[in-house]
Amino acid sequence: MQYPPEPFRIKVVEPVRLISREQREAALQAAGYNVFSLKAEDIFIDLLTDSGTGAMSHEQWAAIMRGDESYAGARSYLRLKSAVEDIFGFKYFVPTHQGRAAENILAACLVKPGMYIPSNMHFDTTDANIRARGGRPVNLVIDEAFDPSSLHPFKGNLDIAKLKTFIEKVGAETIPFGMLTVTNNAGGGQPISMENLKAAAAVYREHKIPFFIDAARYAENACFIKLREKGYENKSIIEIAREIFSLADGMCMSAKKDAIVNIGGLLCINDEKLFGNVKNELILREGFPTYGGLAGRDLEALAVGLYEGLDEAYLAYRLGQTAYLAARLNEAGVPTIQPAGGHAVYVDARAVLPHIPQGEFPGQALTVELFREGAVRGCEIGSVMFAHPDPETGQMVYPKLELLRLAIPRRMYTQSHMDYIADTLANIKSRAESIRGYKFTYAPELLRHFTAQFEPL
Repeated sequence: MQYPPEPFRIKVVEPVRLISREQREAALQAAGYNVFSLKAEDIFIDLLTDSGTGAMSHEQWAAIMRGDESYAGARSYLRLKSAVEDIFGFKYFVPTHQGRAAENILAACLVKPGMYIPSNMHFDTTDANIRARGGRPVNLVIDEAFDPSSLHPFKGNLDIAKLKTFIEKVGAETIPFGMLTVTNNAGGGQPISMENLKAAAAVYREHKIPFFIDAARYAENACFIKLREKGYENKSIIEIAREIFSLADGMCMSAKKDAIVNIGGLLCINDEKLFGNVKNELILREGFPTYGGLAGRDLEALAVGLYEGLDEAYLAYRLGQTAYLAARLNEAGVPTIQPAGGHAVYVDARAVLPHIPQGEFPGQALTVELFREGAVRGCEIGSVMFAHPDPETGQMVYPKLELLRLAIPRRMYTQSHMDYIADTLANIKSRAESIRGYKFTYAPELLRHFTAQFEPL
């Protein structure tokens, strides 16, 4: 596959270094074999996350200088308000310091113990914020999502039949709101079709269940709709985005992804009464409603970045870069979730390390090995992140996918970096049988992947 030319030129550079294998081994031991605990200066290529790690544009840096740091009613807030209303169209919104803060406020306002929140697939912080309030996150994605080789163009789709059956089983009164994650991060960065969004919205509306979108990567999802769904090939990305959000009652968004900023989030809603409760929670936990835990300069960068994330030349490059890395890996015999997602390449860790059972964390083993081999940091998306005891039986429930996520920061790395990553994983694949699993030496109850400690078996 041909690498897409970058629709930008590089203006500022940051030096990185490749430390020795001995130094990498010592760093792993000191970090308890958790790559979240590694020092950033020891990372050669950092694919831990695409959240807040992208490069801001010259326009964003210029906007930062306009930042109005007034506590209330700042000009920077009004500029962000104009962008949010133009793109998303909801009646009310508050800024937050990042997406999980928006999730926390929404859960605090709506989730009570024993309630259910269905989605295609909840990602880690959404899942944890629901569980922290005594709720139960429920994943109802289509079955094709769990077949890494399936070429279904919209593997992030919610299974509408499963949703209807679930609502009938538990009752609409036990569901304070339903969700959809666009794109579906936990399932390989796979998009959701407009047809599926409309069908899900209709079911929620029929049962009077508020419908919220986890919109962290909405622009990438809109681009996939334009490329893959009949009737949208001639629509602009912003037109598609507006249609997506017209279907929902609200949204949570980590703006650190498709708005290409280092910090920030949004919570948007249409319900005036809920908005009053949201503002009270925001003031208690984040800040005044016109800054929401952010500096004025952050609001300015976000207002610009929301539009830059919708640029079609940028999105073509973004999706092309991800597809290039996936193709290089596949050529080397390293299996990935097909087709390539928008923000990351997901390596099928269970296929690379079939001899490691889920209880010994094959995704974590591959993640550790990637740093050991090439000082590249990825992220486990598997049993470390998502395995949990069933609240009724106490038995451990393991996820259907064991993945190594290679999340590509926006406007950061070049073709030679992608080639280095592919070569590093090819080397690991050639000696896969020698790699062993891990066990916990420490693990908190929620979001354990951030701070857990391990030792090799």
